[in-house]
Amino acid sequence: MDAFVIGTGFGGMYAIHRLRGMGLDVHAIEAGKDVGGTWYWNRYPGARCDVMSIDYSYSFSDAIQQEWTWTEQFAAQPEILAYANFVATTLDLRRSVNFETRAKKVVYDDARRLWVIETEAGAVFETTYLVMATGPLSAPKLLDIPGAHRFSGTIYQAQRWPHEAVDLDGKRVGVIGTGSTGIQIIPVVAKEAGHLHVFQRTPSFTLPMRNRSLEPDYVAQVKAHYPALRAIARNTFTGGVRPVSTRPLFSVTVEERNALMEDAWAKGGLTFLGLFSDLLTNQAANDIVADFVRDKIGEVVKDPATAEALKPRGYPIFARRPCLDTGYYEAYNRANVTLVDCLTDPIVAVTETGIRTQGGEVNLDVIIAATGYDGLTGAMLAIDIRGRDGLLLSEKWQDGSRSHLGLMMAGFPNLFIVAGANGPSALANFVLLNEQNVDWTCDCIAYLRANGLATIEPTVEAEDQWMHQVAALSSSSLMPKANTWYTGANIAGKPRVFSIYMGGLARYRETCAVAAQGYQDFVHEPKI
Repeated sequence: MDAFVIGTGFGGMYAIHRLRGMGLDVHAIEAGKDVGGTWYWNRYPGARCDVMSIDYSYSFSDAIQQEWTWTEQFAAQPEILAYANFVATTLDLRRSVNFETRAKKVVYDDARRLWVIETEAGAVFETTYLVMATGPLSAPKLLDIPGAHRFSGTIYQAQRWPHEAVDLDGKRVGVIGTGSTGIQIIPVVAKEAGHLHVFQRTPSFTLPMRNRSLEPDYVAQVKAHYPALRAIARNTFTGGVRPVSTRPLFSVTVEERNALMEDAWAKGGLTFLGLFSDLLTNQAANDIVADFVRDKIGEVVKDPATAEALKPRGYPIFARRPCLDTGYYEAYNRANVTLVDCLTDPIVAVTETGIRTQGGEVNLDVIIAATGYDGLTGAMLAIDIRGRDGLLLSEKWQDGSRSHLGLMMAGFPNLFIVAGANGPSALANFVLLNEQNVDWTCDCIAYLRANGLATIEPTVEAEDQWMHQVAALSSSSLMPKANTWYTGANIAGKPRVFSIYMGGLARYRETCAVAAQGYQDFVHEPKI
């Protein structure tokens, strides 16, 4: 076929639509039973998006924007998945997809200038253009604590939650992990479980979400002004319309900044995130905001020892993914919730009856592993991908991911990456980023076809220059100072490198547009 897409999250779905609209013969494969990507798999209790629903949605079709109506400021997983299904049905995308199908091996045939995709079931596809829409958060980090196989109860992996209802009523439940997933799970499970033990290694900064239903008048207002709102969003740092200030923290008085933080905390994390412009570049400013949040934890959590253990230290606030919660710290005031601080009392093993720490054993009926993802690169590296002259992707990325613009790689002609590791990735609105990446890909393919070119790939020099720019931007930020999935620190043996482009979505879009003017940083091969 002409084009092949791996993955049908928001990026893959849009790629199918755009490529099909160009008149190409396009096909896709998807590991899940239906579309939705991360939102197909993430069905754990409390799963919710921390980007506003009016931003976390497609902008390419006004008909879809007008017909679909969001019910909450921050949509829950069932509503997001319903939206994905609505789009797939509206655009008739499923006829181009083989579901429950995983790529096992992807090899470039130099002589024929084709990509050959072999699935785990043994099916083989051949394509001119390959679009990797596997996503940055689709390879779960599985529970790897010794003895897990001996546990006589039930272990649930948060990122592979069962599709059927899970009864936790009255049960002894242990949650491992307090990143964004654990922070969403814990308040919900606490209300149902007989007793909940939270096993925390690294506490996270989290802010109150203050979610609300969307009033009909507001929804009508947004729909009437969607074109202008989308245009503004595309030209912001994050790709959204949440308020972001240009005000440095030390430009206001102590009284003013305290009042601003109090007001933002009361209104919700959405406001707090954009309060000051220099929180990720000025350590002194960051410390003040971090202290404010730590004080708030102490105000909310009644037990002083528990409150102290929940206060993050040793890394800048927002250097780990900023979390928004509903009743997270309040959950620790419940009599049936116990925090296990694994910094002072680390987990030794999972036993037949529960979890053993250095301090003793906790008997459990259920373990929930909220252990996150092998982010950014895990999904692509899980496939045996081989480029020109048999170049292994795992070898190319042995010291960390590298590409040009996060979109293409030297040595891998006609392979396009959507929401890749070296673009804005998790620092931007994924849906708008996916649209931009797919649009760039389709424009590139149209250029090749219009000019009689068979292949395209970036030069090594262009790739080196881009990665130098990515490194330079990250070196001026506080973000690499935290051990997170952003840097690969959550995966044993993974290279520790901050590979996300920190210049913001607007600047990234401009750079990509310049690169597409004649594709001077790329090499081409004419059609035979």
